[in-house]
Amino acid sequence: MAFKPPPECPVFEPSWEEFRDPYAFINKIRPIAERTGICKVRPPPDWQPPFACDVDKLHFVPRIQRLNELEAQTRVKLNFLDQIAKFWDLQGCTLKIPHVERKILDLYKLNKLVADEGGFDIVCQDRRWTKIAVQMGFSPGKAVGSHLRGHYERILYPYNLFQNGANLLCVQKPDQLAEAMSVDEPKLQEAVQRAPAPLPDVCPSARRAKRMKIEVRVAAASLFTAGSKNSFTFPVDISAFVSQVDLVVCLVCGSGGDEDRLLLCDGCDDSYHTFCLIPPLHDVPKGDWRCPKCLAQECSKPHEAFGFEQAHRDYSLRAFGQMADAFKSDYFNMPVHMVPMELVEKEFWRLVGAIEEDVTVEYGADIASKEFGSGFPIPNGKFKVSPADEKYLKCGWNLNNLAMMNPSVLTHVTADICGMTLPWLYVGMCFSSFCWHIEDHWSYSINYLHWGEPKTWYGAPGFAAEQLEKVMKKLAPELFESQPDLLHQLVTIMNPNTLMAHGVPIYRTNQCAGEFVITFPRAYHSGFNQGFNFAEAVNFCTVDWMPLGRQCVDHYRLLHRYNVFSHDEMVCNMATKAETLNVVLASAVHKDMALMIKEEQELRDKVKKMGVVNCKEAKYDHLQDDERQCAKCRTTCYLSAITCPCSPGVLVCLYHINSLCSCHVSNYTLNYRYTMDDLFPMMNAVKQRAELYDEWASRVTQTLEAKLEKKKGLPVFRSLLTESETRLFPDNDLLRRLRLVTQDAEKCASVAQQLLNGKKQTRYRCGSGKSRSQLTVEELSSFVRQLYNLCCSLPQAPQLKELLNRIEDFQQHSEKVLMEESPSVAEIQSLLDVSFDFDVDLPELPQLRERLEQARWLEAVQLASAQPNTLTLEAMRRLIDQGVGLAPHPSVEKAMARLQEQLTLSEHWEEKASSLLKARPPHSIETLSAAAEKASVIPAHLPNCLLLKDTIRKAREWLQEAEERQASGCVLVADSLSDMLLRGQAIQVQLEPLDRLESLMADVQKWKESAAATFLLKDSTLTLLEVLCPRFEAGAVGSPKRKAKKGKESLKNNKKKPTRLNSLSDVEKALSETQDSTSAMATLEELRVREMETFFSLRAANESKLLPTADCMDLKVCFCQKAPMGAMLQCELCRDAFHSVCVRDPAESRETQPWLCPHCQRSEKPPLSKVLSLLASLHDVGVRLPEGDALNYLVERTLNWQQRTQQILQTCNLPELEERPETPPTLTHWVSGCDNTHNNTQAPCLTPEWNRTSHAQTVFYTEQRCIPLQGPCSPSPGFKSEARDATTDAMTDAMTASERKAKRRLERDGLPDAESRGKDKKHSHKRQKVNKKKLQRRPASTSSSPRSDFSQSDDSDEEMAVCPAESCLLPEGDEVNWVQCDGRCNQWFHQVCVGVTAETAEKEDYVCVACSLSDRQTRK
Repeated sequence: MAFKPPPECPVFEPSWEEFRDPYAFINKIRPIAERTGICKVRPPPDWQPPFACDVDKLHFVPRIQRLNELEAQTRVKLNFLDQIAKFWDLQGCTLKIPHVERKILDLYKLNKLVADEGGFDIVCQDRRWTKIAVQMGFSPGKAVGSHLRGHYERILYPYNLFQNGANLLCVQKPDQLAEAMSVDEPKLQEAVQRAPAPLPDVCPSARRAKRMKIEVRVAAASLFTAGSKNSFTFPVDISAFVSQVDLVVCLVCGSGGDEDRLLLCDGCDDSYHTFCLIPPLHDVPKGDWRCPKCLAQECSKPHEAFGFEQAHRDYSLRAFGQMADAFKSDYFNMPVHMVPMELVEKEFWRLVGAIEEDVTVEYGADIASKEFGSGFPIPNGKFKVSPADEKYLKCGWNLNNLAMMNPSVLTHVTADICGMTLPWLYVGMCFSSFCWHIEDHWSYSINYLHWGEPKTWYGAPGFAAEQLEKVMKKLAPELFESQPDLLHQLVTIMNPNTLMAHGVPIYRTNQCAGEFVITFPRAYHSGFNQGFNFAEAVNFCTVDWMPLGRQCVDHYRLLHRYNVFSHDEMVCNMATKAETLNVVLASAVHKDMALMIKEEQELRDKVKKMGVVNCKEAKYDHLQDDERQCAKCRTTCYLSAITCPCSPGVLVCLYHINSLCSCHVSNYTLNYRYTMDDLFPMMNAVKQRAELYDEWASRVTQTLEAKLEKKKGLPVFRSLLTESETRLFPDNDLLRRLRLVTQDAEKCASVAQQLLNGKKQTRYRCGSGKSRSQLTVEELSSFVRQLYNLCCSLPQAPQLKELLNRIEDFQQHSEKVLMEESPSVAEIQSLLDVSFDFDVDLPELPQLRERLEQARWLEAVQLASAQPNTLTLEAMRRLIDQGVGLAPHPSVEKAMARLQEQLTLSEHWEEKASSLLKARPPHSIETLSAAAEKASVIPAHLPNCLLLKDTIRKAREWLQEAEERQASGCVLVADSLSDMLLRGQAIQVQLEPLDRLESLMADVQKWKESAAATFLLKDSTLTLLEVLCPRFEAGAVGSPKRKAKKGKESLKNNKKKPTRLNSLSDVEKALSETQDSTSAMATLEELRVREMETFFSLRAANESKLLPTADCMDLKVCFCQKAPMGAMLQCELCRDAFHSVCVRDPAESRETQPWLCPHCQRSEKPPLSKVLSLLASLHDVGVRLPEGDALNYLVERTLNWQQRTQQILQTCNLPELEERPETPPTLTHWVSGCDNTHNNTQAPCLTPEWNRTSHAQTVFYTEQRCIPLQGPCSPSPGFKSEARDATTDAMTDAMTASERKAKRRLERDGLPDAESRGKDKKHSHKRQKVNKKKLQRRPASTSSSPRSDFSQSDDSDEEMAVCPAESCLLPEGDEVNWVQCDGRCNQWFHQVCVGVTAETAEKEDYVCVACSLSDRQTRK
């Protein structure tokens, strides 16, 4: 098996402060290092002592080490093979070890296994050879067992018979022998007839070769037996037996016949027949043969003790290094520095356990530094030390100084002890080793590697010493039988893996150059060198070693091993110098002396009782150690010894008085160094020196060993420590124990207080991590027990005990809650709140947090289930997702299953409801109602199902509404019909009335298209409703140059004013909301009135701007907004002027009808009959719509206009209009005729050309920038008013609609009566100022008029002002726009009354008619 390195030992790296005192540092690390037996110390990097030896002058003779002889079990095997080989060699045969399965047969293991199974006969009888083959590592089923039996029977069986004394049969009587031979004949003959097998050499090593020089093959007949050295006895006198016969006769049968079968012993010349031997021989051996008697004598000779041989060559340090490097390089076939240490280690242990490989190395060990020089510099030495290195001469880590420093007990040993007080040198090479051993007197040792390759160490702690010895004796008992103190000989090693397999703790380390290795008392250690190196070692003893030193002397006495020095002598020497000892050493000496004196007193009393009466003083300290050793146990005697006159120079200790001689005890003499009376004063002197320390130590011991209520508090321990520091007591085991106990107690007190204060620390309820300071409950329980097991009493212990009880109660309650199926959230939360008071890691907390999450989730599920209106699919999915993340639990799984089932069902009905709503064609209301009824039982908020229910509700409401409309018999309004149709189409249900409504709406749309084709111009942007409705938005309003007359709101009459229709949408809305046609006609009539007002204002404004003025250069007309020039056209409706080239295509022919501008020509003019038929078709449809009402009003208005026109013509006695079938009656010709007939009225005539024309179109030509206006005509007031209304009404009926999108409001912020047109004085004044600022664009006139004075009146007069226009229209509204004359009068006019638009009022100056005529007359 491959070698497995043991664990590493501690490695210490002291600081310079710690390194200064070696004994203090070793004492400091001892509690740690002695647990492993060895440790390594790395000095500070700057500590590098010089090497003081000369590599050429240092000469030594190394030891020879054969690696396979070092290992105990291997040596046992080799010794066994030596015995077997010697046995067969004496029989004239050479041992050849056979091969089995291509492996050398392990004869030792085979012999041991057969012996363990009961012997050869039992194994054969029970057929256990296959079992033995398997135990030896051979695979079963290959007939290996039979081969093993043959090899055992040929080689080992005769040897075992010899060991068991079977050769005694050779000296029995002939008849008994014959009887025995007859019984064993078949078995022996079978053994003789077996063919011998050639056996290989046991080992090719050089040492074994000399024992097997004679090569003799084992003959088949060479098997015989002989008695062992212990059992070889002759019950009869052989010499007497053969004295009566011839010398050449068989000593077994007494016959001299069969001389060719008679063997002659080469040792004693006795004769034996080959067939008389047991077992009988088949042939005569060819080599030297020994009879059973000589064989027993040879094998009974004692073996030489095993030891290393000295090399035959003297090496210098340099020469040894060259040899060592060459060996390692050749062995590994690589440079020495490249060989891995792990490889060297594995190879070393392989070689140690290999019998067949014999590797020999040399080791320069135990070289005395006193003779050859130390590697450290010493004072007055041969090595000259540089000034920089003089510090190493007195350094404590210099091994020449370390052993003899004051803290070392060995300073009181008078003699120099080489190897203990004087360092030894060690020069190693690759594989050279030091075997398992402990230091003499179980002392400390320290080894320093000066330089070279590493040294590998193995060590066992001191407490495992006896265990290691026991294991080695068990595994190699044969070695300890002959050498009981084998482990003290440093010649036996054993694989660390073997020791570890038997429970011995082993540690290792690699010591590199410049490092120390320290071994502790009774710590076994061994190792080997990785290559060429140089090390130095010495022993030392500290105060703590003294009890072990005395124990070691007793151990040596049992082993009969000599002492290196006398322990009693060392103690007495220290006692004689009691005043110089420190208190710790004095105390230790006192204790040791007390044991010594007690033991000596008992022994002397025992001797006296035995009869020794002679006594005399003996100065044993003046004798050499070997002159005063006990003859029995080899102990060095000092206090006393026993001698006898019969044996001069021989003495024994008092333990072995019976081993001195055979003389009577009364002849013995007791030799003593001190009388008992001398010893007690010496002990008292030491006691007085140590008394102070002893008293302190006694109190410390009493304090440390106190029990229960007698335990002291922590302050007592602190005071004892303080006392030791004050009195400078040395740092020994007791003080260290006191310090350690105190430190432990303080730590325990701190931790206990922290645990007690744990509830005051900041905690986060959401945190689930374990803090570093938290203990488990088991640890807390153990900690509480530890508190009670402490040597001191802590006040926190009872409190922690109470805390532990609370925690245990919490755990019980938690366990009960966790066992419940569905605990409440409040209960779990209360437990968690309680746990926050415990700064302990509770295993229930994660479970409680899990259950809390589960309980909260279950509560959320229950709450959601209790409110199905809010339980959406997303909420269910979210709850399921949350449940998936929870720890598994039956309640959670059940709730999850129910929730998942509900979600699946809900999703199914949601999807089904969606598909029902999206179906094409839609389903019937009965189908949807059935589905909705099934979905309604699901306790969840399902949008699609709710939408399905809402759709069904809407469908039922729509059907009910359709039935009600149908039942009412009212005419349907288009807008409500369209709205109902749109609502019905939006409902995803099959509705039977919907088709009829769609058909009806199609008819309405068809009618609209027909009406649009009838009235709308090509490419017209106007709608049909715009064309058919009265045009109430013609003209532009809202000029910034205006005077806004804001009416006063009546505080007394708070009536709501009717809504004013300001846009087409308002008109359309108003028409749609009317209940019947009468209301619609009233609305349209209101629009007509507004239309008339608008066109009156527009016509007046357009006519007024064409009047001749003084400043006519800025006049702009037409779309192009340029001055009048060339042929001009005037619209008959709006009376605006346009350039002919801008509005008329030259290709167009002149029409006889009046010309309308593009603004006024808004639609086609269909015949009335076509319009009536269109109206009739709408009546057939049966639906009211705004366009229909507008068309109906238009027809009524047209008929009304015809009637009024006929009345006017009849009143004025004018010819009636000719009715054309294709066109309605118009006033075109009347207008022209009227103008020509009543020219004396001075109607507004533009030019002479215009007056002379007979055409309906108003065309005039001008080259002027201004258009002069003639004075107004004066027709009769009635005719003027009626004609104007009729003409305007006709022209308005002829136009299609007003252009609402471009209109401006005419009236803003005005009130209906004149009284409300006034303004607040302040506001009016401000407005007047603003208007004046805007209107003063030219110098004011120098003359004034009454009107001018009126315009500049005060505010109160202005509020009552009226428009000075001749035909004031009295406009109403929230705001009325005014314009100020820029002429002489400075009067204010309504813009609508004088025909001024907002744009014109802002951009141009306005001069009223009066000021214009006045200016003209002035110029004339």
